[in-house]
Amino acid sequence: MASNRMKLELSRVVQGRSRLGVLTGLGRTSQHSLEIPGCLLYTHLGTVPHLTQDTLQTLRNIPSVTQVTLNHIAEQQEVLEDFKQGFTKFAGLHDTVLYCSLYDPAAPCPTGFNTNKTVSVWGSSGRIELTVDKFMALQKTVQPDWYQTMADGETWQNNTSRKRVRKSVDRTLAHLDECLLLHQKSQELEGAEVFGVVQGGDILEERERSARETAKRPVAGFCLDGFQSDSMDQSLRTQLIAAVSRVLPEDKPRLLQGVGRPDEVLDCVEAGVDLFEGFFPFQVTERGSALCFDFDISSNPERAGRAPPAVLELNDNQRDPAGDVPQNGDTNPEDQASVTPFEINLKDKRYRDDFRPLVEGCGCYCCTNHQRAYLHHLLVTNELLAGVLLMIHNVVHYQGFFSALREALANDKVELLKRRIRRPRDEQTESKE
Repeated sequence: MASNRMKLELSRVVQGRSRLGVLTGLGRTSQHSLEIPGCLLYTHLGTVPHLTQDTLQTLRNIPSVTQVTLNHIAEQQEVLEDFKQGFTKFAGLHDTVLYCSLYDPAAPCPTGFNTNKTVSVWGSSGRIELTVDKFMALQKTVQPDWYQTMADGETWQNNTSRKRVRKSVDRTLAHLDECLLLHQKSQELEGAEVFGVVQGGDILEERERSARETAKRPVAGFCLDGFQSDSMDQSLRTQLIAAVSRVLPEDKPRLLQGVGRPDEVLDCVEAGVDLFEGFFPFQVTERGSALCFDFDISSNPERAGRAPPAVLELNDNQRDPAGDVPQNGDTNPEDQASVTPFEINLKDKRYRDDFRPLVEGCGCYCCTNHQRAYLHHLLVTNELLAGVLLMIHNVVHYQGFFSALREALANDKVELLKRRIRRPRDEQTESKE
């Protein structure tokens, strides 16, 4: 059933779970590869938010796998059916591997609408109910290189009962079997890779059962669902992923959905995850923030032409003594509540006369040409260029983090990287002085 062209080549396994290697044989031509741990290229309908394709191509180390989601595409089904050449050509994408997931990881999805026969996605005009037949008809029009099968993932809420979790696993396995049967009969999907979805909520036994049963099916890899950042305690997530990883075969990739914070990425890689959805830079950009955290583990920062992103000192009183989140002055309370310790909120008025780059040593177009004060001006005047410049920086910074993570795994520096990522910003600043 699976095309068997995708191959996971592991060069190292650290402490029994953290995996370093490369996925080869990607795409219909089998000419692409993707380093792991790594992330996908997050898009809206095939376009990275705020960036044109020309701008995107100027960035280095862009992932070779582009993620699109059915909740964006479902409303275009009739157009794609008339086009007949698949979404890659429809969107003008070139030299990329197309991965189609069910939901947008950066958008909230209402719960309570799944049944034994259907799941629901939300487009711009409202709810779209999908049966397996309709789901697979969509995949035929999209013609992805990878896709995750239909799944019932509504078990991430804390009050979900054991009975509901069990039903979720049963439904997802039933959907998987139906999708595989229709996939096998489809000429349009010949050569496409199928990823099975592991469910189970926060119940260890159901997680292991879902993983074990999914691994029995002829799938090319696994999507670990229900571990979204806002839905589960970080330590519990790590324990469950580690348990699932022990059940899943070692020769197939594991893609974690809904997790993007650098500290959480580190924990999940240590638990056995290979791939992540690359939506975190977009979320940071939408808050008017810039990623600004230290992942430098190199003793020679100028090697290969890459200077380490040095975190600059923050203005007085920006840090809350009781926590990690920067305290921003004249900002929206909702923005402030979602700001993470890995970013600076440039809407804050303290940046209006801050003439430093976002991150000292960052080689992205934004940091080499503009200052924090200019970004602040663009944001407070609602200029579209703000999103463009922030997205350029945030994508580059995030990809730099994954490069450092792979380097750390290769050179036994994971603990050093963890200390860099997690230490308070004031300590990071002192180390640069």
